[in-house]
Amino acid sequence: MTAIPSFTGDAHPYSGGDPYADYRTADFPFTRYVDLADRQLGAGVIAANDEFFAQRENLLVPGRAEFDPEHFGHKGKIMDGWETRRRRGVSAEHPWPTAEDHDWALVRLGAPGVVRGIVVDTAHFRGNYPQAVSVQGTTVAGSPSPRELLGDDVKWTTLVPRTPVGGHAANGFAVSVEQRFTHLRVNQHPDGGIARLRVYGEVVPDPGWLAALGTFDVAALENGGRVEDASDLFYSPATNTIQPGRSRKMDDGWETRRRRDRGNDWIRYRLAAQSQIRAVEIDTAYLKGNSAGWASVSVRDGGDGGDGTWTELLPRTRLQPDTNHRFVLAAPAVGTHARVDIFPDGGISRLRLHGSLTEAGTAELAARHQELGG
Repeated sequence: MTAIPSFTGDAHPYSGGDPYADYRTADFPFTRYVDLADRQLGAGVIAANDEFFAQRENLLVPGRAEFDPEHFGHKGKIMDGWETRRRRGVSAEHPWPTAEDHDWALVRLGAPGVVRGIVVDTAHFRGNYPQAVSVQGTTVAGSPSPRELLGDDVKWTTLVPRTPVGGHAANGFAVSVEQRFTHLRVNQHPDGGIARLRVYGEVVPDPGWLAALGTFDVAALENGGRVEDASDLFYSPATNTIQPGRSRKMDDGWETRRRRDRGNDWIRYRLAAQSQIRAVEIDTAYLKGNSAGWASVSVRDGGDGGDGTWTELLPRTRLQPDTNHRFVLAAPAVGTHARVDIFPDGGISRLRLHGSLTEAGTAELAARHQELGG
């Protein structure tokens, strides 16, 4: 794995112009995974011990943090992030916080899963960022309250040990804990501000929930599906095609650059587990002048990467702009992977593969869920 740079220390005070001109970041290898703390998946910051200067909910806002140098309120500079007040000691003789003093926020992941990497982004917090951060994870069934999560009976596992961070920087941490988590606790030592939190990982669904549903979208992110590869990610990520709900705007789908050759674009998916697919939806919502012209869907049972034999379950079919297309299959198709090909280029907003797990798929998912402590 590529070494993750450390961005410790202050950034220079803002001196005008593009506020991101001196922003420090890197290409983190784990960002190929889905953001488990995505609000679109249902994530939320459910509690914090302090949010005097800026609200905790800002941590999960999509897109990068904004900065307005003239924006002040009654409490001080208004920041696009989560910012706590300055911690003080107990007396004039001891005005400094102790080594144990820290602020915290509780985050409910939108989809439980294995965390592969975390980005603690301190964009625009140049002299008021935390000295260090740490992150812990836990697994609690149902919908626990903050009081329940803070109870003495809840076991927290360290994902990121207490580590110095830098201001106005994307501080990335690779995580190697093979365990399924539902909630995180993000700690600032001793205080300060964090603009954004991103939690990259693999969704691990509850087999009992999927069994109760019976028929469901076996490619959906929230059910454990994921994108393995795609031919083109120029305008938007392919993962958008398996996000919950319908697309809300044009860049909430997948769109490729214009092709000038005789090829075509495609996305390859790994399904929740081995599945029996009975119906297909291809949605081009909000893609009006740049939707794909035609699309086909194929499945493969087993194999790694692009290896294996693909079976076409939906032949090349004409697509209409800004339209949800539904296809009932003549016979169920069994597979562990799926591939959508669009011709020649353009985009789709969502792909839905409706079906159910096979006996082998159910057993595989249950075994993994148990192995990861679900």
